[in-house]
Parts: sequence; C-alpha cells; structure tokens
Amino acid sequence: MPRWEREFAAAGRRCRAARTPATPPGTAPPPAEAATAARVLLLHAARADAATLTRLYEHGTAEERCAVLAALPHLDVGDAALPLVEDALRANDTRLVTAAVGPYAAAHLPAHAWRHAVLKCLFTGVPVTAVADLARRARGDAELARMLTDYARERTAAGRDLPDDLPHVLRLTGHPDGAAPPADTPHPPTEEA
Repeated sequence: MPRWEREFAAAGRRCRAARTPATPPGTAPPPAEAATAARVLLLHAARADAATLTRLYEHGTAEERCAVLAALPHLDVGDAALPLVEDALRANDTRLVTAAVGPYAAAHLPAHAWRHAVLKCLFTGVPVTAVADLARRARGDAELARMLTDYARERTAAGRDLPDDLPHVLRLTGHPDGAAPPADTPHPPTEEA
C-alpha cells in the first residue's frame, strides 16, 4: 500500500490529535472538515484513478467515502466514478448524500438519476443548497416539476409537512408560483429529458 493511502486512512485521527484544548475557537476548521480537505489533497496529489477511488470508497469509513466524493471534480476520471455517487445516493447517511450531489454529480449524473438525487435531498432533509448547479439543471425541467408535485401530493395526503426547499426547487423548474397543485389537479403532460 502506498504511503499516501496510509495517510488517507489516518487523516481523521491526525486532524483530531492536532486540535488541542488551547486552540482558540474559530481558528481552525473542525477535525472532520480538516480531514476531508487533507484527504482530497492526497487524492489529487496522487492522481488517483477510478479503481483506486472505488477501492478506497468501498473499504472506507463514511468520512473517507465523503472525501472520495468531494475529490471527484478535481480528478480526471470521467464517468467512471458514477457508481460511487449512485451508491452514496442510496445511503441513509445525509453526509454521503450531501457529498454525492456536488459538482461531479452536476456534470455527470444523467437527468433521471439527477432528479432522484434532488428528491432524495428533499426526502432526507439535505438542504438543496448542497446540490451543485441546481438552478441550471432544474430550469424548465417539466419532469422534475411533475415528480416534485407528486411528492407534494403524497406528503399532503399523508398529513405531513412539505419540505421548506420544495417551493424553491419548483420555482426553479418554472412551475407557476413555485407551489404544488392541490391533490385533485391532473398531471400535466411531460417529456423525459
């Protein structure tokens, strides 16, 4: 195993150890953020390929997986890392979902999978501000608007509150007023992008 991979695994421990009780508040990032930044730098410096990223992701902790996902936009792996993003989007760990909807997903996820990623954020409470390039990808997306209104109908029918971010995303799609239609409104015809 190359030394940098050992450092990748040890970054969390090292960043926690580097913080002392004497460290003034606000002078250093939290250990988890510092460890992610260190891991991203290691992956970039090593020019990690898709096979290495997959191995580190599959055998890593949640924090290590988040770092792999955060590094993707800085590495030349094309679409080869999409399975990692798809895996993270199936997780219930909101840290992984947040990391998965970054710039790499914005550039590489197909429309259908990207729409489901937006819904996953709404469903799990991940703020849509985490979704990279949301405004551009959502603009005029009638299928996303349909999916969001269906989701709103289901929540309303179950007596549940709507996520605060839902009207914002609906507005981005061009849906009138950014409001979900009442439950008895028929579905508009849509085209798959």
